[in-house]
Amino acid sequence: MPVVAVLGLGEAGGAIAGDLVAAGAEVRGYDPAVPAPDGMVACRSEAEAAAGADLVLSVNSAHDAAAALGAGAGAVGDGAVWADMNTASPGLKRELDAVARERGVRFADVAIMAPVPGRGLRTPLLVSGGGARRVAGVLGPLGAEVQVMDGAAGLAAERKLLRSVFFKGLAGAVVEALEAARAAGCEDWLRANIVEELVAAGEHTVDRLVGGTYRHAVRRAAEMEAAAAMLDELDVPNPMAAASRDLLRRLASRPAGCHGCGTTRSSSAPTPGPSPAPPPSR
Repeated sequence: MPVVAVLGLGEAGGAIAGDLVAAGAEVRGYDPAVPAPDGMVACRSEAEAAAGADLVLSVNSAHDAAAALGAGAGAVGDGAVWADMNTASPGLKRELDAVARERGVRFADVAIMAPVPGRGLRTPLLVSGGGARRVAGVLGPLGAEVQVMDGAAGLAAERKLLRSVFFKGLAGAVVEALEAARAAGCEDWLRANIVEELVAAGEHTVDRLVGGTYRHAVRRAAEMEAAAAMLDELDVPNPMAAASRDLLRRLASRPAGCHGCGTTRSSSAPTPGPSPAPPPSR
């Protein structure tokens, strides 16, 4: 069975390390603030944990990722991989990859694509970089769901964060809207309305949302200005409503025919047929 070093034994790292132990791997754990649980080899530093490991999982934080790599890379053996699982920008992942290569260490950018609690090692992982296939080769047989991307470190982080723009933005909008509805005395009504819309979403929902936003940016900017003003009246902080208003204002200021691709439709291009009437604005 493989030897896996886990650097960071917090909520995510601790759950993954525990599942690795249960799967039969030898786990060498290090965390300056959390003692290694029973079943793991407790180590006193990143270097001690990395020594002799087939795979090093850095699961601390983006803030600590570079320091952890600097402290432990010198102990990584031939054939082993340093896998950074922290949520960080693609640029930081590329910087870490460059540092690892300077130290003669193979690097993998690992994006955790779902919440770890309740899933542990079974949390879907997206991996890119020179060591990606080695990560899959070690963790896959232990029960992990690993999808390998061909390409450099940073690509997996990019995909994760692009999803985050949508999912975290959607969550923020829902939280802000329900907080405002609570202040207005109709939270149950709005919650039911949101659920109905999400359940009814289909494969054309994204096209409808994007197309309607570009076509009706002027009117919707005014609508969101009124919405932000209403939340001010309700004494509810409204960064999501204000951000939507500002986005719509930006789109409204673009040249006619510009649909987010950075170019404007040529006047000589064929004119498309009439678009179907959009649904009522919500």
